[in-house]
Amino acid sequence: MSKEDDYYDVLGVSKSASADEIKKAFRRAAIEHHPDRGGDEKKFKEINEAYEVLKDPEKRKRYDQFGKAGVGGNPSSGFGGGFGGQNVNFDFGDLGLGDIFSSFFGGPTGGSRRQQNVGRDIETETEISFKDAVFGTEVELSLTLDDVCSHCKGTSVEPGYELKTCQTCRGSGQVVSVSQTIFGNIQQATICPTCKGEGKIPEKICTVCRGKGTELKKQKISLKIPAGVDDGAVIRLREHGEAAKGGHKGDLYINIRVKADKNFTREGDLILSNEHISMVEAALGAEIEVLTIDGYVRMKIPSGTQSGSDFKLSGHGVPHLKGNSRGAHIVTIHVDTPTRLSKKQKELLEEFSEE
Repeated sequence: MSKEDDYYDVLGVSKSASADEIKKAFRRAAIEHHPDRGGDEKKFKEINEAYEVLKDPEKRKRYDQFGKAGVGGNPSSGFGGGFGGQNVNFDFGDLGLGDIFSSFFGGPTGGSRRQQNVGRDIETETEISFKDAVFGTEVELSLTLDDVCSHCKGTSVEPGYELKTCQTCRGSGQVVSVSQTIFGNIQQATICPTCKGEGKIPEKICTVCRGKGTELKKQKISLKIPAGVDDGAVIRLREHGEAAKGGHKGDLYINIRVKADKNFTREGDLILSNEHISMVEAALGAEIEVLTIDGYVRMKIPSGTQSGSDFKLSGHGVPHLKGNSRGAHIVTIHVDTPTRLSKKQKELLEEFSEE
C-alpha cells in the first residue's frame, strides 16, 4: 500500500492516534478539502472513506491487520454508477456528508432537469435477499401510474377533432394587462388562463382523460439489479415515472432493501460470519468447514488460535460494482469453553495445568 493510499496518512494521524484525534483530524481535513470551498472532490472522498473506517474500532482493527481488503475497501467501485441506464446512489453516512455528495451525484432530492411539461418523479422500493444483493437479480415491479392517455395519445383532444387557436391569447399563451401607477402605465404578461399557456385549446376535449392527456394505468416494469448492490441503494430509471400532457415522463426511483441473513452480515465488499471451535481445536489447530455465500469451503485453524481472531477468505466476498473482482469473507473465530466435564477430563486438564 502506497503512503498516499494509507488511511492514517490521508487524515494525517499516526497509527496510535486516539478516536478523538482521528475525529478532529477528519473535521480539519474535510473543511480544508470541501469542494464548495474550492477543494479537490477526489481528495474529499478519500478523507471520508478513511474516516468511515478509522472511527469504527472493529473496522480499524481489521484494517490494521489486513489493510483495505479487511474493511471492504474498493475505490474502483466509486460512490455511484451506471448500470444499463440505471443510476445507483448511496448514503454516505454521518456529519451531513450525504447531503454534500448528493449535490455531486444527484438523487431524488438533488437538482435535476425541470421543464414545464415533465411528469412527476415517483419513488418506490423493492426487497431482495442477501444472496441476490451479492450476485444480482431481476425483479418485476407492479405500479399504477399516470401514463399517456390511450384514447387521445396525450393530445387531450377527442379523436376526430383538432386543436384550435386560443381566442383569449390569440395563440401566444400569454395575456397582457395594463395597470396605471404613479410611474405611468405598466404592462404585465401572465399565462393565459384559458389555454394554460399552450396557445391552443381542443375543439372537443378527450372523453377519457377529460383533457388531462394522461390516465392511470397498471404497469409492470422489469428491473435489473446489479451484483454488489447494498441495502439503501437507489436505482433511477429515467422517464419511467408519471407522464405529463405533451411532455416527458418523470423518473422512477427504486429504493433497494436487502433482507437480513441468518449466517452473514456485510460491510462494503466484505462478508462477515462467525465460526465456533472447541478449546482443543484452538490449542492444537484444526481444519474446519466454513459456510460462505458460494457454499462450504475448508479453512485451516492454526494451533494457538485465540477467541476473536479473524481469518480472511479472499474472493468470497461481494463483487465490486465496477470491475470483475470480489471482496473477502472475514471469519471470526469463537473458542467455546466446555461447561460440563467428566471426571477424566477434569483430571487431564488439571494435569495439563500442572505441566
